[in-house]
Amino acid sequence: MRRALGVLAVLVLLGALGAGLARGERSQRGNLIVSLDGGFSPLKLPRDRTAPVAVHLEGGLTTADKSLLPRVTRIELGLPGQGVLSTRGLPTCSRRRLGNTKPPEALAACRPALVGHGRLEAQVVVPNQHPFTIRARLLAFNGRVGGRRVILLHSYATNPPTVAVLPFLIRPGSGRFGTALVADLPAALGPWPHFAHFKMPLSRRYAYRGQPRSYLSASCPLPPRLTGGFFSFAKANLTLVGGRTIGVGIARGCRAR
Repeated sequence: MRRALGVLAVLVLLGALGAGLARGERSQRGNLIVSLDGGFSPLKLPRDRTAPVAVHLEGGLTTADKSLLPRVTRIELGLPGQGVLSTRGLPTCSRRRLGNTKPPEALAACRPALVGHGRLEAQVVVPNQHPFTIRARLLAFNGRVGGRRVILLHSYATNPPTVAVLPFLIRPGSGRFGTALVADLPAALGPWPHFAHFKMPLSRRYAYRGQPRSYLSASCPLPPRLTGGFFSFAKANLTLVGGRTIGVGIARGCRAR
């Protein structure tokens, strides 16, 4: 069951599987439907410099005929090029400190590194058993694995008691997306669950060397003659067993000041 919730944790930044698909853009390939929704605040941002923002994401993956989903082997989430994810001066946490902890224990160990939180409902399918629902609390922490920046996603469910900690690697994106969050999901993670719904806000303000800083910042780089416009806000790509991929992107508007 720890392995099963590990899969839940990795997918939370992208999708809700099952009946509770979030509002937003949808894309279908064959029998699979992926959706993504989200936004940021404030909507009014400087044209020529970044300012602190908070981001929230929700989304989904389901099958058109409600059949079981194929195994997902990689998840990649793209964030916009006019956004900045900065960890300079932000405390870090390690997987070891979060392992086998409940949320209060995880916060006691790593609260200074907290960058997000959320909740998740999922239906888990185990061989030779009836599917059952897990309701998990999610905490996201700034961390490092092998010297590389990651988001450590801590997931905890009370019934049955289950905990998992999984990293999303932060790396440069491509095209319109300046930052990518990537998680590889090996088959050793065990049974694959079916999500019902998730929500995950990400934000953090802190001070470093006496200066205010923000984990997430963005600008609205519009020409002077314009006060509002749209940009590519996020993109989710799922790689499935066998090499198939499915993805969806969303655009959002900003107002320049």
